[in-house]
Amino acid sequence: MTAHAGRISRILFLTVLSASLLLSCSRAKSPSLTFAVGGAPSELDQWTKVVEEFSRSTGIDVKVIRQPTDTGQRRQGLLIPLKSGKPDPDVFLMDVAWISQFAASNWLEPLDDVLADLGKNVFFRRILDLADTYDGKILALPVYVDGGLLYYRKDLLSRFGYRHPPETWEELLEVSLRIQKAVRKKNPDFSAFVWQGAQYEGLVCTFLEFAGSNNGGIDLKKGRVVLATPENVRALAFMRDLIHRYRISPPSTFTEMKEEEVRLFFQSGASLFERNWPYAWSLHESPGSPVRGKVGIAPLPHFKGGKSVSTLGGWHLGISRFSDAKDTAKKFARYLLSYETQKKLVLSLGWNSGRKDIYEDRDVLSAFPHYAALRKVFTGALPRPTVPYYSQISAVVQKFVNAAIAGEMDPEDALREAEKECAKIVSRYEG
Repeated sequence: MTAHAGRISRILFLTVLSASLLLSCSRAKSPSLTFAVGGAPSELDQWTKVVEEFSRSTGIDVKVIRQPTDTGQRRQGLLIPLKSGKPDPDVFLMDVAWISQFAASNWLEPLDDVLADLGKNVFFRRILDLADTYDGKILALPVYVDGGLLYYRKDLLSRFGYRHPPETWEELLEVSLRIQKAVRKKNPDFSAFVWQGAQYEGLVCTFLEFAGSNNGGIDLKKGRVVLATPENVRALAFMRDLIHRYRISPPSTFTEMKEEEVRLFFQSGASLFERNWPYAWSLHESPGSPVRGKVGIAPLPHFKGGKSVSTLGGWHLGISRFSDAKDTAKKFARYLLSYETQKKLVLSLGWNSGRKDIYEDRDVLSAFPHYAALRKVFTGALPRPTVPYYSQISAVVQKFVNAAIAGEMDPEDALREAEKECAKIVSRYEG
């Protein structure tokens, strides 16, 4: 080989080597994200499809961290990396009840710029203000929203001459007593009204709806949790009486009744009214359901002088303050919350979007006619107390409210004892 040929070979070798190094570096620096999400297998499969579509259209690699279905386990799976300041996951979904704790811990990246790009008016304003805002900053955005509803048997109401579902709790009681008495002649196991009364988070949601519809609720005043108000006492006494005095709710209400127990009881045809979340609709209407085509939905009733209240539930998107790819994470957030993606999630999963404009979409209303009623419910939905120690407050409220509806404690005594225990929690956190 001549000297000239050798020089050419070395030049070619160095050129190829440089190109390989550049390609290697570009690959190493290509944007990537981690997205923590849980739920049922069908939900995880749909999230995987959404992520794959995003990656194809943007070239951004997104790794899905699959979390369990159980809400408590999902929360724990986020607490560990966030407490230690790890960069992953970049993006995650939070139960609405976690937002205040995560925000107070300074774990969440502000999303005001994401909201500005998407448009403030496309979301339910009340939800943004009361659930997603902390210290004046938007720290989460609603992907999926939930709220308590009244399900009712259209056929039974019509048979007994009622054209509309009850608007007040007093009306619900009157209608329930009349129809239950008649139906029990053939079905002694019939109970007119089923709702979540077991000792768990769902009971707090139910209590807030009864209390809120009587102008009460869990009130935080100057470092105090106020519970033993006349409005709350009356609401709690009414919940107890539905089981023990009027007997239109089954004895198992305070021992067993969670979402699925309530749903299955109503779906078997053994009830007239049901308090549940929107997810139950598609199951009631599924092939083989004994109540298919017989169910209607309406806002929950209220006491005379009050107004209907629905406890806000659902899942909200957050970006970790410790993420090492915040700009890319925000791009992903815009994609997940876009009209097109939200519509796909609604049509594929029957979810309730955090975007209010989805509830006017013709395709969505054609597939889910009940969405027209849901928009009204979500417009007035109220979140649980937005304090970082909410989970501890909830545990106390669950215990004493359950004791009251079980008939083990007087409603006023139960709420006063709950106040005392909550005061200790507030003192630990706020001094």
